[in-house]
Amino acid sequence: MATTEWAHTTVMLKEAVEALDVQAEATYVDTTFGRGGHAKRILQQLSPKGQLIVFDKDPQAIAVAQSMNDSRVQVRHQGFSALSQLPSHSVAGVLMDLGVSSPQIDNPERGFSFRQDGPLDMRMDTSQGQSVHEWLGEAKTDQIAQVIRDYGEERFANGIAKAIVARRDLGTLPDTTLSMAELVATVVKTREAGQNPATRTFQAFRIFINRELEELERALQASLQVLQTGGRLVVISFHSLEDRIVKQFIAQHAKTAYDRRTPFATPAPLKLRDLGRYRPSPEEVKANPRSRSAIMRVAERMSEQGGV
Repeated sequence: MATTEWAHTTVMLKEAVEALDVQAEATYVDTTFGRGGHAKRILQQLSPKGQLIVFDKDPQAIAVAQSMNDSRVQVRHQGFSALSQLPSHSVAGVLMDLGVSSPQIDNPERGFSFRQDGPLDMRMDTSQGQSVHEWLGEAKTDQIAQVIRDYGEERFANGIAKAIVARRDLGTLPDTTLSMAELVATVVKTREAGQNPATRTFQAFRIFINRELEELERALQASLQVLQTGGRLVVISFHSLEDRIVKQFIAQHAKTAYDRRTPFATPAPLKLRDLGRYRPSPEEVKANPRSRSAIMRVAERMSEQGGV
């Protein structure tokens, strides 16, 4: 049976790689390979002595990465929190392109989208873990509501959770994306113009089932360990929950920290220098509407003595 290769347009391709300030013989990490847009552009700037380490949970993305057959590329089928396994101060740049790739969204068999009907799955790594449908088959009402509220910022979370459990009790728990979206729509009566009533709920399920925010927090901490002095951290996020974590992380490590218990002691050294926040150009948003919510934040690793 032939497989369809779903198209993917890399967001902020030029800007992200430029922000890494690639040095030809250094080592870089692409923590979310996807279909390799950023990775291929980084490789164009590396010499034969350079190295690129790529991570991805998705078996299909890993297959694409392995097919590159480039001796400079090390492929790791892991979530990007496994960044912590790399040697300390061993890389010159870490790129994190968060969220879901277009091939994941557009392939109905992955269950990420309600645009086409497919199994209610949403796992980025389909080789392990529970699908959304399996989790909903056993979760308590208050657990479902909390996930929808915390990860979807959905004000109708309680009603949606009750409706899901009521259907489960009847033995008719939705097991496809369209049937779940239809159920959510019976509860969510008002929504922003142009937005499907199930958008926030689907976002919440996806983030929860893949532990996306926890993975991001662990990966950000790991970046401090693996980045060399002067190394760059580049993170592209696509919704406020992700961006808030990245923003707060950079701010925490880019400001002088004083111990209030010992006010005359030397302050803790800065670990990062904030290099700014960027958005896609109007031209990119017009050409690729999925880029419109992207926010890129860039920081530079400072030495333990507070210099670069």
